[in-house]
Amino acid sequence: MSLSTSFPRSRFRPDARTAAIIESIVIPLGALIASALIFSLFLLVLGKDPIRFFGLVWTGGIGSAFSFQNTLQRAAPLILTGLAFAVPARIGMTLLGAEGALVLGGFSSAVIAIPMVLGGWPVWIGLPVMALAAMAVGGAWVGIAGWLRHYRGVNETISSLLLTYIAVAIMNFLVEGVFRDPGSTNKASTMPLGADWRVGDIPGTSVHWGLAAGLVLAVLLWVLMERTTFGFAARIAGGNLRAAQAQGLPVGKLAVASCVIAGACAGLAGFFEVAAVHGQANASLAAKYGFTGILVAFLARQNPMAVVPVAILFGALAASGGLVQRRMDMPDATMLVLQGIIFVTLLVSETLYGRLPFLQATQSGDRT
Repeated sequence: MSLSTSFPRSRFRPDARTAAIIESIVIPLGALIASALIFSLFLLVLGKDPIRFFGLVWTGGIGSAFSFQNTLQRAAPLILTGLAFAVPARIGMTLLGAEGALVLGGFSSAVIAIPMVLGGWPVWIGLPVMALAAMAVGGAWVGIAGWLRHYRGVNETISSLLLTYIAVAIMNFLVEGVFRDPGSTNKASTMPLGADWRVGDIPGTSVHWGLAAGLVLAVLLWVLMERTTFGFAARIAGGNLRAAQAQGLPVGKLAVASCVIAGACAGLAGFFEVAAVHGQANASLAAKYGFTGILVAFLARQNPMAVVPVAILFGALAASGGLVQRRMDMPDATMLVLQGIIFVTLLVSETLYGRLPFLQATQSGDRT
């Protein structure tokens, strides 16, 4: 009796779907470990203790209830900007426009709030209007990149990046000009919203409701991409654009719709930055959350549900940056170096997909 008949293959050899799941977990995790090792060598060259560094990251990120809530606060916009990159990536588009959508969305919500605050509108009406305005402006702005991609053949990566710089310039011009609050002397800002018009915290925490919005959107977008015809068509188009066109799928509409959804997510992040964090729109909106969201989505393999834990990881790095700077006398850009190493390592790890020896044997075994 052969071994294959004595023991079912599934007991010791995963099928193709399971192998893909294993790859999506093992390879990014291995990339993170490799990044930590490379960064440790970098610290040793500087004469710093890597063990102490990662201990401070733990303490400042999740070592206490206060630090963990600070991590979640910083993770909230990263979830939304991570989703803004993940959704169009499923259709094969590489968008760098989340930063611009966040900035314009936040600015739009602050501007539309001015007449409502001065006019005495009820807050329960005003805040949803601000959020919808931010999502509409963010979606329309990034949607331009999708329209240019399909109808004019313009590379969406270049157009969305240029749109980001244009968005930041527009916001700075208007904030320093017609919408500048006369009372903002140190930093040009729009009119403060006031305490009554601020989004509060989730009960029992010091984390604003942007985190809950990100969690809900992550679930909804996962359902959209995995359990609907829209998501199915997007996956086909992302895997083989010509095949999707040959089957008559509305590739153009899919591209534009994905970009609009992405921009709406980033615009909502801008709304929460204004209504929950800053209380007004100013240059602080351009905090690079949009660009960090690219790294979040990349590590999450464009899976909306996986975006959440990865965003929390990067939120912990951001939350612990100040503690590392004080205790180890290191510059504030240290965390940016670590993020850069992670990004490069992830790019290199892309070459490993489909090439892991034990999974490769599995796939060849399934074909036979």
